Amino acid sequence: MAADVTYLEQSLKNSQQQLSQLEASFARQRQAFKANPMPSAEQRIQWLNVLRELLSSERDAFISAINQDFSNRSADETLLAEIMPSLQGIHYASKHIKKWMKPSRRHVGMAFQPAAAKVIYQPLGVVGVIVPWNYPLFLAIGPLVGALSAGNRVMIKMSESTPATSQLVKDLLAKIFPEDLVCVVLGEAEVGMAFSKLPFDHLLFTGATSIGKHVMRAAAENLTPVTLELGGKSPVIVSADVPLSDAAERVAFGKTLNAGQTCVAPDYVLVPRERVEGFVEAYRTAVLSFYPQLKDNPDYTAIINERQLQRLKGLLGDAESKGAKVISLYPEAQGRRLPHAVLLNVNDEMTVMQDEIFGPLLPIVPYDNLEQAFAYINERPRPLALYYFGYNKAEQQRVLEQTHSGGVCLNDTMLHVAQDDMPFGGVGPSGMGHYHGHEGFKTFSHGKGTFIKQRFNAAKMIYPPYGKTLQKLVYKLFVR
Repeated sequence: MAADVTYLEQSLKNSQQQLSQLEASFARQRQAFKANPMPSAEQRIQWLNVLRELLSSERDAFISAINQDFSNRSADETLLAEIMPSLQGIHYASKHIKKWMKPSRRHVGMAFQPAAAKVIYQPLGVVGVIVPWNYPLFLAIGPLVGALSAGNRVMIKMSESTPATSQLVKDLLAKIFPEDLVCVVLGEAEVGMAFSKLPFDHLLFTGATSIGKHVMRAAAENLTPVTLELGGKSPVIVSADVPLSDAAERVAFGKTLNAGQTCVAPDYVLVPRERVEGFVEAYRTAVLSFYPQLKDNPDYTAIINERQLQRLKGLLGDAESKGAKVISLYPEAQGRRLPHAVLLNVNDEMTVMQDEIFGPLLPIVPYDNLEQAFAYINERPRPLALYYFGYNKAEQQRVLEQTHSGGVCLNDTMLHVAQDDMPFGGVGPSGMGHYHGHEGFKTFSHGKGTFIKQRFNAAKMIYPPYGKTLQKLVYKLFVR
């Protein structure tokens, strides 16, 4: 009993120390921002240059740490999905910062001349970033690039589910940035909640919708604006005439990358009823061509931890108990390498059709016509991504106009996220706000509308007392 009390007292003491450290770090960043509220373009580009050099020189260390956290994460997937897009994002931002920082000239109506109007893009101050476990490097670096490009100070809360990567990110960023510019925070869920309660000038959260609600609630106490990158069940529509090998191969790439542990991974596939069997075979062929075997395959990424593995097994068990047919593409699992599986005969009673899957399970939903597929999607919460496979341009336009999602790929999956010149974000339950590229710069900036007049003041014509001849002329010219 005494040992339990001692443990609780120590835990409370540690929590209080962590909270004090959070508040102290925030205060240092706030003070540093006040001392330099408008960093030059050259300074911002320099920040990004040292970050680029770090990612390039330490890429093997990042690959090793992420692999350790996952128990097996494909080195190529880390290069393709974390390091490469991070470097590309830095390059794109560095190239465009000077252009983005230029004030945007705006129109001034004749009634208000002579005057000028412009929007000045001003750093917000201290930005908070909460990073998930599935892409712990890219989803830390991407927001960091946007926030630094806009001239902000940044505090990053890494995930407790990726301890090796989180510690490495903290150690390496501390080598290139002072803590009053970039600060990395580690800790369990209670630290994350305390982090979200800090009075940031902007807070970006990437993660589950359920947690996003708590983050938004905490931020609301400080009226902190939030960008929420959530998820949801991103659907795929396979058309009636697209070659099944084309669609299946590209869906398989999106679903197998990181073992499906991606917020924009295809969650389920709507297939014309008469093409279901053909799609399943084409999908099986595609997956097995990528990963001929599961055992000891270094390219086959594992599930992040035991808790997530048991969650996915629970989805399978629940679906089978309610009538689903599960087609496993491999004979058995190995450690946390969960075999990819296709699920047929699914229905809304199954948990796998209610919650975001976030793993290598692919339900197939048959449909009879495109309107039925649209209705199925539109009756459900708006997803983060939507994918359509079909080469008919009229049908493509119908998909774009008659469905809602955060982003869309036509005849591909996930690659819209890698386009630096497009915004990335959700809509409704899949998130709010967006970032990447120019949109990231604007998200982390305040666009301050500025109206400028000099010595001559034509507005005197409308000053009281009212009823003067010039006022009547103004009304005649402009109130009509």
